[in-house]
Amino acid sequence: MKFTSENIEVFLAVFDKGSFSAAARSLKKVPSAISMNIANIEADLGLTLFTRTPQKVIPTDHAVALEPKARIIFDKIKQLNTYTYDLSTGLESILKIGVVSAVDNRKLLLSISKLSLKYPLLNVEIITAPKEDILQMLYSGKISFCLTNSTQHIKIEEYLQLIYLDTLIATISPKHTAFTSFSSEMYIEDLIDLRQIVVASNDLEISDLRPIVGATYWKTNDVYTAIDMVTLGLGWGNFPKSLVQSLIDQGELIQLKFRNTKNDLPFPIYIVWLKNNALHKAAQELIALIKEN
Repeated sequence: MKFTSENIEVFLAVFDKGSFSAAARSLKKVPSAISMNIANIEADLGLTLFTRTPQKVIPTDHAVALEPKARIIFDKIKQLNTYTYDLSTGLESILKIGVVSAVDNRKLLLSISKLSLKYPLLNVEIITAPKEDILQMLYSGKISFCLTNSTQHIKIEEYLQLIYLDTLIATISPKHTAFTSFSSEMYIEDLIDLRQIVVASNDLEISDLRPIVGATYWKTNDVYTAIDMVTLGLGWGNFPKSLVQSLIDQGELIQLKFRNTKNDLPFPIYIVWLKNNALHKAAQELIALIKEN
C-alpha cells in the first residue's frame, strides 16, 4: 500500500493528534483501522513512521521528513475536490475578462485577488485592448464581461454597471516644442494643429470620436505606449487622470490649462455584459466584488 489520498489523511491525522485513538476520533474511524493503516504504509514503504508508546505515538525522523510534502499534496487534493464540486455547481473552467486599455484596472485586480482565495484553481484570463476590439470580443462570446469607458449609445443587448468615475485630461510633455510657444494657458482649439496620440484598434474604426481633437493623430493600441509617446514629446494625449497623475507629479507630463474650457472630461467606467449570455458563477461573484471595492 503506497501513499494514497486516504492514507495521507490518516498519516497526517496521527502526526497531528499524537495517538491512534485521537486520530480515529477526528476521522470518525475506529482506532484499530488507523493503527492497521499506518502499519500497512510502513510495511509497504519499508520505513518506521511512528514509535509506539503506551500513551502516544511519536513521529520518527522519516515521518518528520515526509510530513511537509504529504501536507502539500493533501492540500492540493482538497483543493482539487473542492474545485471539482464547484465545477459541478456552475463554476466556469476559465474566466475571461476584457479591459479597455485606457481603463485603470486596479479595482478589477483587487477583486480577482479576493476571488482567487475562494477559487484558487480557477483559471483567469485578462485581455487588454482598445474599446472597439474589446466590445467585438464581448459580442463574439470570447469574454464574459468587460470594463470599459462609457459608449455613445446605450444598447438594448447590454447590461451596464457603473464602477467608478475617472477624469480624462489633455496632457503634453514639457519637452514638446509647442509647449514653450504658449503662455501658461491656451485655447482648446489650439490643439487642433498639434499632433494627437490616440489609443485605438489596429483593425477597427474608432467608435467614439469625441476625445479626438487633433486634425492629425498617431495611433497605438496600448495606452502605456501612448503615454510614453506623449512623454517623449511626440504629441499630446487625452488620458485618464488615474494613469498619468504620477507623471504629472514628477513633472514629466503637464496637464494643460485652457482659457475657454475646463480640462477635465468625466470618464465613467462601466462593467458591460450581454443579456443573452448568462454569466457563470465566478463572473457573477467577481462583478459583485468589483461593486463592493
